[in-house]
Amino acid sequence: MCQIGVRLFSRLRFFTFLGNFSLESAHPGSYNSLVQDFRQVVVYSRKGCHLCEVVKESLTKLSRRGGFTWQEVDVDSDNELRRQFNDDVPVVFIDGRKAFKYRMDEREFLRKLAS
Repeated sequence: MCQIGVRLFSRLRFFTFLGNFSLESAHPGSYNSLVQDFRQVVVYSRKGCHLCEVVKESLTKLSRRGGFTWQEVDVDSDNELRRQFNDDVPVVFIDGRKAFKYRMDEREFLRKLAS
C-alpha cells in the first residue's frame, strides 16, 4: 500500500473508532478529488460488430488501470438509439461527450481521459 493509502487507512480506523467516520473527516479534500477524478465512459455498440468488440477489449484492458468505469449500451435495444446511431457504431462517450467513433486509439483515449 502506498504512503498516502497507509495514512488514509490509519485515519479511517481512528475516525471509525471515535464513531464520527466520514471520508472527508478522515482525509480532508481527498474524497472530493477522488470523486472528481473518476470518469464515466459509455460505448454504444451492437451485437455482431467487429469494431465494437475491438473497442470493448481496449476499454476492458484500460479499465484495469483505474480512473474510469465503462458500460456498454446496445443500440438495437431501443428504437430511438437505433435511429440515432444507425450504422455509426461503436461510439465512445467520456462523461457525456462524444470522444470516438468507429475506432479508438488507446493513447488518445488516455489523453482525453486525463484532460
